[in-house]
Order: sequence, then C-alpha cells, then structure tokens
Amino acid sequence: MEADFAAFGSPLCGEVKRFCRRVRETYREIKEDLTPYKDDRYYRLAPMRLYTLSKRHFVLVFVVFFACFGLTVFIGIAGPNVIETSVARTDLNNSLKLKPFNLSSPPLSTYNQQLWLTCIVELDQHDVSLKKNVTMTVKVLGVVKDGSTPYVNNQVHNRTRLLSCAQKCSEIIVAHLGYLNYTQYNIFVSFEDLNKLTYTIQNITFTWKTYNPTFSQVEIWFRFVFVVLTFMVTCLFAHSLRKFSMRDWGIEQKWMSILLPLLLLYNDPFFPLSFLVNSWFPGMLDDLFQSLFLCALLLFWLCVYHGIRVQGERKCLTFYLPKFFIVGLLWLASVTLGIWQTVNEVHDPTYQYRVDTGNFQGMKIFFLVVATTYILYLLFLIVRACSELRNMPYVDLRLKFLTALTFVVLVSSIVILYLRFGAQVLQDNFVAELSTHYQNSAEFLSFYGLLNFYLYTLAFVYSPSKNALYESQLKDNPAFSMLNDSDDDVIYGSDYEEMPLQNGQAIRAKYKEESDSD
Repeated sequence: MEADFAAFGSPLCGEVKRFCRRVRETYREIKEDLTPYKDDRYYRLAPMRLYTLSKRHFVLVFVVFFACFGLTVFIGIAGPNVIETSVARTDLNNSLKLKPFNLSSPPLSTYNQQLWLTCIVELDQHDVSLKKNVTMTVKVLGVVKDGSTPYVNNQVHNRTRLLSCAQKCSEIIVAHLGYLNYTQYNIFVSFEDLNKLTYTIQNITFTWKTYNPTFSQVEIWFRFVFVVLTFMVTCLFAHSLRKFSMRDWGIEQKWMSILLPLLLLYNDPFFPLSFLVNSWFPGMLDDLFQSLFLCALLLFWLCVYHGIRVQGERKCLTFYLPKFFIVGLLWLASVTLGIWQTVNEVHDPTYQYRVDTGNFQGMKIFFLVVATTYILYLLFLIVRACSELRNMPYVDLRLKFLTALTFVVLVSSIVILYLRFGAQVLQDNFVAELSTHYQNSAEFLSFYGLLNFYLYTLAFVYSPSKNALYESQLKDNPAFSMLNDSDDDVIYGSDYEEMPLQNGQAIRAKYKEESDSD
C-alpha cells in the first residue's frame, strides 16, 4: 500500500517541480524583456518624431502652437461676456435700515447655469477706513409656474459677513445657487448691525449675477470642438504606436497615453448634462475632471524629468510613491474644498468656505506649503536632469523641447492670471467664489486652448514618424550609429531599414553576444 502511494506521489511531485520551473523561467524572461540592460537603457525606445525634426521644423511647431493659441484668444475677445449682471438699487433712509429687502431675480433659464446675489454698501463719506462684522438674515424662495413661492431648503439662513471699506466698500456675496431649479427667485435680505455704524449709509446696491446665456452656448460648442479634436488626436497617437511593443515606449509616450484620455475628461463630454438635469452632480463632475487632469499634468512633469535619467530602474517605493504623495495632497486639498463648497451650498445658499470655515486659513497654508514643495522638487529634477544628460544624444533634445514648451505654457498662464487678478493674485479674494469663474470669453478660451494645444503639440512630437517602424531597427545604439554611419546612410538610409520588426529580441541577443565577446 505504501509502495503504491509512493509510486503515485513521485510523478505528481515531478510534475509540480516542472511546472514551478517553467513559471520561474517565464518570469525571468518577462523580467528580462521589461528591464533593459543598463548600457542600452536610453536606446530601447520607440522612435519619436522629435528626432527627425530640423530647426525649421521646430520653429514651425512653435509658430503653429502660438497661431492656434492666438486664434482662440481673438475668438474669445470677440465673444460675449461670461457674467450677466442686473442691478437692483435700493434707496435708504433712517426708517428703512432694519427692514428686510425683498428682491426678485430676473427671469432665468438653464443657460444661466448659476445665480449670485451680491451687495455693496455705499457710505456718505468716501475716504473712510472701516472693518466691521455684519450679521445678515437671508431667506430664499423659488417662484413656480402657478405663482407660489416655496422655500428653498425650507429655512432662514443667518450669516456673518465682513464689511470692509477703504475709499469704497468691498462687495459682499449674499447668496449663491450652484444650479437653478426655478425660473425666478425671491430673496429676502435683512442686516442687523448696519444701524450701529458710526457713518451714515447712503445706499445699498444689490446685484444679480448669472452666466450669460450666449456664453453658455459658446461654451457648449467650444467644449464640443475640443472634445472632438482630443478624441481624434488620441486615436491618431494610439494608431501611430500600435506596431511597437508597449515595453519599448518612452516614458513620454506612456504618459501621453494617459494624459490624452484625461484631457478628454477635462474638456468634459458630459457638460451638456448640466442643462438637461437640475442637479449639482454635473458641476461637481466637471470640477473633479479638471482637478484630476491638472494633477496628472503635474505628476507627468515630475515623472518625466526624473524617469528620463533612471529608465529601467523605476521602483514603486522610491520613484512613484514620493511623487504620488506630493501631487495627491494637492489633488486632495482642491477636491476637498470643491466638494465641501458644493455640498454645503446645496443645503445653504449663503455658505462660503472662505468666510464660514474656521480651518480655511490652515487649509490655505497647507496648500501653499505643498505647492512650494512641489515647485522646489521639480526644479531640482530639472536641474539634475539637464546637468547629467546634456551630452546624451537624443535625450538632451527631449529635455530641451519639453522644457521650452512647458516654460512657454507656464509663462502664458502666469500672464493670463496676472491680467485677470492683477495684484490680488496673492490675496484672500483670489479664492472668493466669483473670482474662480471667468469674466469674459477670452479667459475661458485662453485657458482651455492653452492646455489643449500644449497636449496636442506633445502628442505630435512624441508620436513615431511614418518610417519609424524601419528606422527603429536600423541600429542597436543610435549614439554609435550617428558616429559610424556615413553621410549617405544618414541622408538616404541603408539596407538595414528593410529589416522587419522583432520587438527588440534579435537586437538584444545580438548586443549581448557582442558584449560577451568583448
């Protein structure tokens, strides 16, 4: 009995051992394919169109980029204003100060998207400096078709706002509705502490602010155009890399395959839902897509400038984890503030995280510290990559082009921000609710066009050229091929260009044999 069991167990153990041996061999082969040899880590890459461009081509690429960006800016300048205002002026005397103001909004549609009510207190003296907390009571009612006025959120809201005056009093945001359920709103506003001011109030001007319906239509069309263009660019980029193994893609090409679909989400193909569904969800989805793309772009810069030096040696713990941690904190802070604001506004139209959250200053300091850490880390990676790889053929070209184009985009963004906010870009009202929205079509189209054309340009230069399939097999090491090839081979090609694609297997074996013989 025991002999039969031993005879039965021996073949089974042998099969298990053979299976484990095959698994180890397969793992070793896969690891060898995915991890290139250290000596040729820069050369086992799918070729890029960047390598074939001359100086005139580079100039032409930048000219086309600026031409497309300038076209969107000019179209935006000729376009409609983003915000449409309607003033409700109220004359005051001493007997009316404590009475509530009954304000009726203009007729609204879904193309108005959102509604703000702001007020400005005008004093009889214009050269006074005043800062005082003012308590206001707000009641929001929606007007339905039969003329009735039900409560919005079924409650009265009490909020404290800071009245700040220096020659002119600053604007106070009374209420903000992120989406519109009714075609008209009635809002009752009363101030409790205005009668305690030492200065006489001459007037209180209330202003309704909504999105311009004409701009909403322009936004729909341009988002649609950018979605279609991004989809076409994504398909063309994927089609150009289809004949190359993914393990031979450069780090820029791998990241472009991630950024282009995220750019599609950044342009928000679901944006028209905000005009079909009266809900806060489409707006929050748009904010989520934008923050996701922008943080992915920040992560792309870190990974490229670091990964271009350590190809084949990128470990998750030491390479990706610090970058994901820094960018993840930025993404978490922005998404938290956005969702926090949206959810609270659904329950309270007078809510503002800037003035109603005690920990907002802490969140702001945290965001600035993480952003500063990111900038210093990115500068360190750029300086180290340029210093170590400036003499490497092709690699220095990749660094120079990415750095130049990114520098142009960042400078353009800073100029747009400065023109938009001026000296207030570093002040608290930079994050005020109205300040986070575009004031005219030029600002909207310049930001969207800048990021879209930036990604389109990178996709063009990082995609393989038409003859890249043959050129990729020409030589094992492009650095040596540049030294050893004759001028005729460089200009007119050679017989090696007709070699079929072998995913680097034959080339790697040949290179290993030559290394062993040496």
